[in-house]
Amino acid sequence: MYNEINNRDKIDILCVGEVLVDFIGHQEDVLINDTRDYHRYLGGSPTNVAMNSTRLGLNTIMVATVGNDGFGSYISERLASVGVNINHLKVLDNKSTSVIFVSRSQGTPDFIPYRSADCCIYEEQISTEILSNTKIFHTTCFALSKNPAQKTILKKAQEAYDLGCKLSIDVNYARKLWKSKSKALKVINAYCKFNPLIKISEDDMLRLFEKELPHEEIFEFFHHQGVDTVCLTLGSKGVKLSQKGKDIIQMPAIKIDKVMDSTGAGDAFWSGFLFAYIKEKSINECLDIALKLAALKLQNVGRLPDNINILSKLL
Repeated sequence: MYNEINNRDKIDILCVGEVLVDFIGHQEDVLINDTRDYHRYLGGSPTNVAMNSTRLGLNTIMVATVGNDGFGSYISERLASVGVNINHLKVLDNKSTSVIFVSRSQGTPDFIPYRSADCCIYEEQISTEILSNTKIFHTTCFALSKNPAQKTILKKAQEAYDLGCKLSIDVNYARKLWKSKSKALKVINAYCKFNPLIKISEDDMLRLFEKELPHEEIFEFFHHQGVDTVCLTLGSKGVKLSQKGKDIIQMPAIKIDKVMDSTGAGDAFWSGFLFAYIKEKSINECLDIALKLAALKLQNVGRLPDNINILSKLL
């Protein structure tokens, strides 16, 4: 049985989805076939959001599953060391912790996933009490790509929505994670019915639609599914945000001297955005803080460095 929360404790962000070990290549700007060696990092998009949000002072819970192995222990220790609530981190004896090998790149990295435990997320890990005390329910397209996590997340997203919780999703679509694109679109559309805050990238959309679409068409696709706010990250070109019925907002990326590693930059961006959203900042302020956190991440390999006060860099 999972420990329940004190009714007085509001959960800022409930991150539901993949927790992984990322092996990021040492060699810069080469694909995996030319990468000779790797370094181990804690990974997984919702995991990065949980870590970043906790370091920004938010009360964050991670709902995920690992194997009963060395990598699972590493993940638990890393999350706990920052203060992420891991009472809802399930440990399985019959599955191994999922790992991903990632190339080190200034652009979207090449990756090979070896998945096992990450998709084993069950309803018992997310109680109604938890959802009734949560401000934002966040997940990813990666997490929705495979059952039983897919069924669990969609059911609990519906429950969260009915309880008045704001939903969020990173539509980090990758073809190799799904049985078919049509299935992915069906699941994405189902989640969009809950009017989540949506974070997408140009690369995500190119993979999802298999062609370059004008940004307005991308925004319209999600608005048509019932989504009010869509945030499109454009890498070095910054970001565009569309709110249904309002003018599109565009902001430039923050200039940095050298990109050390792009892995997790989108997660850093979204962590900053959700942090500011919870603090009831304006949309422009949300984007400004998000861009600052993304720039900070791009200057570091792996996670945001432990030896800096990231909050002081944003406000």
